[in-house]
Amino acid sequence: MHLSSTKTIVFISGAFVSHFYWGKWLTFFENKGYKVVAPPWLHKNDSAANLREQNPCVKIGSITLFDLLCYYTEIIEKLPEKPILIGHSYGGLLVQLLVQKDLAQAGICINPFPPKGFTLLKISFYKIILRFSCTCFSAKKTFIMPFENWEDIFFNSESIEKQKNEYENFIIPESKRALRNLFSKNARINFKKKHVPLFFISSSKDEIIPPKLVHWNFRKHKKNLHSITCYKEFENKNHFVILQSEWEKVAEYIIRWIEKLC
Repeated sequence: MHLSSTKTIVFISGAFVSHFYWGKWLTFFENKGYKVVAPPWLHKNDSAANLREQNPCVKIGSITLFDLLCYYTEIIEKLPEKPILIGHSYGGLLVQLLVQKDLAQAGICINPFPPKGFTLLKISFYKIILRFSCTCFSAKKTFIMPFENWEDIFFNSESIEKQKNEYENFIIPESKRALRNLFSKNARINFKKKHVPLFFISSSKDEIIPPKLVHWNFRKHKKNLHSITCYKEFENKNHFVILQSEWEKVAEYIIRWIEKLC
């Protein structure tokens, strides 16, 4: 397989946050010669502040996993060639599902949400997701992550000033339906199917998707001996490694992985 530096990379955002958190990554990869795009999720093409003012938002609350798959499929199919996909968190699961649909040349999954299927490793993850997706009574109402969860689970091991700053910059309302769909058939992966190269990245201080869970996901894909599947754990990084200091080391490692496929 040949993946040259002129290829397009589609960055896929995670839940709870604005797509603008990819900003520095887009510039970094663009400066390396890649064509880059980070489409916002459905109904989220606005600033974090404006989206929070609209909460609760029925349009965002209506988003499902199936909607997101159709949305990204349409975007990808309009490109002149299959792109490289880089997804973070919920976006990492979307990458796996889009790769399964044969829509990519390669996929990078950063601290990815796991696909459907019970394992003891997922218990703590399921508890967090159910807590978020079952708040309030209406599934159509959106959910904004409390700062306490951002501080303790998603963006831990950072100074309180940086935690508050990034929370204000990027946290937005989320669809509870999209979270509940993590337990649906649309989140299922056929691990027996041959796939394009996949690279799984974990962070040692991730409190929601710990390295053991990412490595489980990696091993499931690696069982297909006819496909390339790789894994790397980064020390002293949390779930939102995208926003942490020295994020360039992670981005550079991804570029080197892509170049090895040339």
